[in-house]
Amino acid sequence: MKITMKFTSKGKAAIEYFNNEELLEIFTRYIRTLTKKYDIEVDIPAESNTNIVGDGVLTALAKNVNCDADTFFKELGRDVKVPLKKRIGVKLDNVFKTEIVE
Repeated sequence: MKITMKFTSKGKAAIEYFNNEELLEIFTRYIRTLTKKYDIEVDIPAESNTNIVGDGVLTALAKNVNCDADTFFKELGRDVKVPLKKRIGVKLDNVFKTEIVE
């Protein structure tokens, strides 16, 4: 299953303070933590995410999904706000909207 996370306008403004590698590392770290709680395997292929800031989109691949994927990605959205907020020092609402392509 392919998942696209399209950054909102505030999300796009926040990710501009990061480079591509930092964003990949942040999302990978938080996904790894959440997969301990949820029964899902998620991978963020670097080759599909070469220009996250410019595209305003991050793409992930999920397999062995034995949980509610929407809930997983909503919680991921809440979690990744922490490092984004720390860097820019501004309160953030939703930073991305998830679109699941089966």
